[in-house]
Amino acid sequence: MNRPIRFVAVFAAMMTFALLLNVTYSAAFRQSGLNNDPKNTRVRDAEFSQNRGDILVGGTAVARTVATDGQYKYLRTYPKGAEFAPITGYYSYYFGRTALEYSQNAQLTGTSDSQFLQRVTGTLSGRKPQGGSVITTINGRAQNAAWNGLAGKKGGVVAIDYTTGAILAMATSPSYDPNLLASHDLPATQKAWKSLNANSSLPMANRASKEIYPPGSTFKLVTASAALESGRYTPDGQVDTPSSIVLPQTTNRLGNEVDCGNGTVSLTEALDNSCNTAFAKIGMSLGQNALREQAKKYGFDSSIDSDVPVVPSLFPGDMNEAQVALSSIGQYDVAASPLQMAMVASGIANDGKLMTPYLTQSVRASNLQTVWRHHNTTLSHPTSRSTAESLQKMMVSVVENGTGGAAKIDGLTIGGKTGTAQTTKDASPYAWFVGFSENPHVAVAVFIESSDTERSEIAGGTLAGPIARSVIQAVR
Repeated sequence: MNRPIRFVAVFAAMMTFALLLNVTYSAAFRQSGLNNDPKNTRVRDAEFSQNRGDILVGGTAVARTVATDGQYKYLRTYPKGAEFAPITGYYSYYFGRTALEYSQNAQLTGTSDSQFLQRVTGTLSGRKPQGGSVITTINGRAQNAAWNGLAGKKGGVVAIDYTTGAILAMATSPSYDPNLLASHDLPATQKAWKSLNANSSLPMANRASKEIYPPGSTFKLVTASAALESGRYTPDGQVDTPSSIVLPQTTNRLGNEVDCGNGTVSLTEALDNSCNTAFAKIGMSLGQNALREQAKKYGFDSSIDSDVPVVPSLFPGDMNEAQVALSSIGQYDVAASPLQMAMVASGIANDGKLMTPYLTQSVRASNLQTVWRHHNTTLSHPTSRSTAESLQKMMVSVVENGTGGAAKIDGLTIGGKTGTAQTTKDASPYAWFVGFSENPHVAVAVFIESSDTERSEIAGGTLAGPIARSVIQAVR
């Protein structure tokens, strides 16, 4: 009789111990994940009755919480809604969180590990918990220049301090007003959601970092990087520039958009004038593996461990020679976000060292004490220092002597690369400009998906270059 009782007692003790162990583990290690799970309605209801922290650009709140007399005690508001939407994202009862509202949710609600002491102190003193404020890396003037530059256009702009990885501007157009989704009028938020998603202009698409497009001739920076890294090419070395070439195993001809001669020019001159035939031949000579490895070093085909909302840019897999030729000039299935192309310019401008992009500079608790600071990290070394320095000079030549003249700023050293990417036969081409400023330390990518410009006048230099110039001048 005692033996079955002992068995039951031991089993009950083991189950109790396992339960306590699970509760302890959940409290110690799973609390943040459970609290941040958008399906956790209990936490969601509590959060909507909590004073959520601000998201700040300089000293200005671009997302803040205001007290209300409704069912929920606090309402999330966005004073500069559409302009900063790709940075703040939205905080919605039904539709969850995006961008910094998502990635920094624990900091904004005060549930992060960095705010543990503040929570304990608040509990002991009887104060209700308050969230911390997120101080972003965004430069307000640069963001405004990017936003205004995109007025009336579809596209995206990203500017980065290439010495640190700090995002200085991230704008997308058209955009949307996050206040529509953050409202406490829940049926109205559902109507707004349906309307925004039904809009053919896709206002909720973050064209700056979460959509990818053919980068066109801006990708020639990657091809030029691979060429110089191979040791087989130099900036002053001669490369073939026939007026056109027949793509291997096809009857299709690839020509140059401008007169590149019909002989040879230096690699620098080929970049100045964006000679398609030269870079197609270089790409085929290097081979797809060399191009792919170079693209990966700049961040293609991989995600970024960062608070920046991003999707991976793509360099195609197994290709034939014709596809390699087209990929070398940023066509075929090459696809990149403006953020990715700004990263290419960053790696070049920073002497071959690519820093991890980020949006959050620091976090300040409700008592105004800084509880967390960003520490810069190196993402990769895409090229050697000597290759990067050569590319810098080549990009400066593009602005001084080639297609990038619209980005020139008196008194500043500006390097760049223009791009005009073909899409479909009937659609207007995409316009790109990728560049950097020596001082201030800014790398920028401007992408124009469409505008009111006549098709025959669409070019990266004329459409995107002036926006890049304005953004750099705003940081200056």
